[in-house]
Amino acid sequence: MIAGASSGIGYALAKQLIDKQCGVISISRTMPDLPVAMHLSYDVMSEEQPPEIEIPLTGLVYCPGSIQLKPFKSLKQSDFLRDWEVNCMGAIKVIQKYLPNLKAASNSSIVLFSTVAVGTGMLYHSSIAAAKGAVEGLGRSLAAELAPNIRVNVIAPSLVKTPLSAKLTDADTKLASAIDRHPLKRIGNADEVAALAAFLLSEDAGWITGQVIKADGGISSVKL
Repeated sequence: MIAGASSGIGYALAKQLIDKQCGVISISRTMPDLPVAMHLSYDVMSEEQPPEIEIPLTGLVYCPGSIQLKPFKSLKQSDFLRDWEVNCMGAIKVIQKYLPNLKAASNSSIVLFSTVAVGTGMLYHSSIAAAKGAVEGLGRSLAAELAPNIRVNVIAPSLVKTPLSAKLTDADTKLASAIDRHPLKRIGNADEVAALAAFLLSEDAGWITGQVIKADGGISSVKL
């Protein structure tokens, strides 16, 4: 199951898994233009609970997110609350709903998404870093609680070219600045991050849990 399979990294992951003959269940507001096995219409910001399903799940990936970059003094409490609801509370609702389905599979995997800004202080990231920091704490706690049958890992990307990040890359000067900040001298793409998520879902990652894995072009650990 991929929450947010209709766009960005979620879409790229769904396509990669379908190409590998995996059955993908999409849960999002809109149906992706992909041959998914099932689509569940749901808005993670809704007060309603996610739809019921009655089949085992070998994997659950929560992709919905937000990028709200403002100076701390310009942020309202409602901004912090919205980032929390989209990034963390949405993941909690989806995981709680489908945990019985994950437990029904012999071995299963949960993949969540954070941001490199949690571990590396960055200008104007206070709201999103606070929300994603909660996601990292949630991921580690669940990895302990759900072991040994359910693995839980978190991916913390830097800037990735997706519709969500379009405002950060829609001008040549913005894009050039973002590229220059990364030691690999480019920003990421959705397929690269999706490939990491696909690996974490697979049996090849069967001894990996409780990790926050950075896919960030070196920005968090390398200085040139």
